[in-house]
Amino acid sequence: SLRHSGQGQRIDLARKRNRGEPMTLEKAPMKTGREEGMKESHVEGLANHNGSESCADVGNGASEALTGESAGWVLSPEIKGHISGADALPLRGRQHCIHRYGEGYADPAGSESPGMHGKALRGNREPLRLALEDCGKVRTVNPKGGTAVMNGRRESDSPVVSGKPSNKGCGALRPAEGVERRGLVEGNSVEQNRVRAQNRVVLQHALGRVRQAARRDKGVRLIALWHHVYDVEQLRVAYFKLNRKSASGVDGRTWEAYGENLEANLRDLSERLKWGGYRAKPVRRVYIPKSGGRERPIGVPVLEDKIVQRSVVEVLNAIYEVDFKGFSYGFRPGRSPHHALDALVGAIEWKKVNWVLDADIRGFFDAIDHGWLVRFVEHRIGDRRVVRHIRKWLNAGVLEDDEWHRVEEGTPQGGSISPLLANIYLHYVLDLWVDWWRRRYARGDVIIVRYCDDFILGFQYRREAERFVEQLRERLLKFNLELHLEKTRLIEFGRFAAERRRRRGEGKPATFNFLGFTHICGATREGKFTVRRKTMASRLRGKLREIKQTLRKRMHWPIARLGAWLRSVLIGHYRYYGVPYNGPMLDAFRQKIIRLWCRTLRRRSQRHRLTWRRMFRLAMRWLPSPRILHPYPSRRLCVITRGRSPVR
Repeated sequence: SLRHSGQGQRIDLARKRNRGEPMTLEKAPMKTGREEGMKESHVEGLANHNGSESCADVGNGASEALTGESAGWVLSPEIKGHISGADALPLRGRQHCIHRYGEGYADPAGSESPGMHGKALRGNREPLRLALEDCGKVRTVNPKGGTAVMNGRRESDSPVVSGKPSNKGCGALRPAEGVERRGLVEGNSVEQNRVRAQNRVVLQHALGRVRQAARRDKGVRLIALWHHVYDVEQLRVAYFKLNRKSASGVDGRTWEAYGENLEANLRDLSERLKWGGYRAKPVRRVYIPKSGGRERPIGVPVLEDKIVQRSVVEVLNAIYEVDFKGFSYGFRPGRSPHHALDALVGAIEWKKVNWVLDADIRGFFDAIDHGWLVRFVEHRIGDRRVVRHIRKWLNAGVLEDDEWHRVEEGTPQGGSISPLLANIYLHYVLDLWVDWWRRRYARGDVIIVRYCDDFILGFQYRREAERFVEQLRERLLKFNLELHLEKTRLIEFGRFAAERRRRRGEGKPATFNFLGFTHICGATREGKFTVRRKTMASRLRGKLREIKQTLRKRMHWPIARLGAWLRSVLIGHYRYYGVPYNGPMLDAFRQKIIRLWCRTLRRRSQRHRLTWRRMFRLAMRWLPSPRILHPYPSRRLCVITRGRSPVR
């Protein structure tokens, strides 16, 4: 900095000492009145920092100053005009130590200096000593406005940093070697529009633009989506998101076998998707046991169909996540069954809910109408290639007992795209209609929580609930759906349900089941109303029956191996059912497993020596104690801000 003339003389003395010239002290000239009225304001920037540490630190501080995130020395209005959005440039370290740069450099025109070693500077920046040894260039700004003022031979190269000095240019009319002058500091931009490598960041940026377009106008049909689907990187991400232990389709190709030549297979699949050579294959139908002695049909697609369906789901999620209602929780990214459970409990406790409608759709996945489904998809998707491939998967048929059957209705459960198609179908059939109905007809509070085809509604008045059930039945019939009469019921449930039933001489309020939990009207220790949840008895019995059968098959396993397996079963059970007020059911489940394990070990031999004392030691060694792993609904649903102030 040359704020004082004494500092300028010291710079000249240091330069002459380096060149071996005699040093004489020059008397500072008297300033005229015009010069007295002018103040020199220097640029607080990169060229005014001493040492390699200061230069490197300011390299980070300049980016903060350009965004207005950091405050330092305030700039003059003129310099603010050169740097858009800059309020201040921070200064770090000791400033203006000129003596440190006044000696020890024999070649002023050189571009290498000891100050550059050990620090990686962004762009083509030179340390301060090169600028000081070349005519002492310092920018000055007229405080009265206008352009920059030149002080003698000193010039301004750029708004922030001095340019590289010319070779033998100090005092010469024509320098021996001219150097291109610099503008603003060069370096990597803070935000790049595109990443060079095709990785997941690029995919997120591309899908982010799709999401922005969908959010901008929720009534527009989006086109040009298929190139996101057949992108090789997108297919690779979809491949690694698949379950590696899932069953194979009709071709018998497993996840490991497909991954042996993964890159070639993905490129071939991408090319077939690109020019239209991809053909959907029929799904293999299997049956799994269901509660009540029934069986549920499951469709197993081939591996390539799973990959393409997963890729399509990733693209369509960017669109439909903007359209789906907030009370829809089934098979959506970032949402789990526990989010739906907590939202239901919170709505019943915080809203005026006196009646609960526990509804279920009969055979939903097998009753979806293909014509309506395609119309719903075309309402938002304008890319014909996406719609055409969805038709292919719907019309691919099923292979059962080596016989191909055409499917006119429904989507095969087990495919990657089936949950999304189910959500799209119910979004137009149920969600939008319920939201419209409660805004038009409801006089009291109406709440709804839906997880796929299971949904719970809460009403303040019974007459509105009964009216809603009648209109809902008519609504579903228009789209080839119907309510399950055995599972759909209207019960009195809520804050005042127990008191009102006690006045009428009736028993306790009825309970309802949702996502594996039985919901009960209860109270806290302080006597406040709360919804208690416990494991469904049918689910608990079914799980214990399954464990008993598996223990008989693995009876002669080593105790350590059998204990490790039972430990994993308990941990998985605690992770889902470990909610507040469900501790007794968790403990009962563990006690049942201890008894089943003891009975299995005693049946190994007719002369067993397994006592209960030894069994309890094995249980303490391998079977973890129950733990509540989920917070209270009010804690999960609230937002914690700075200062721990909850905002709901």
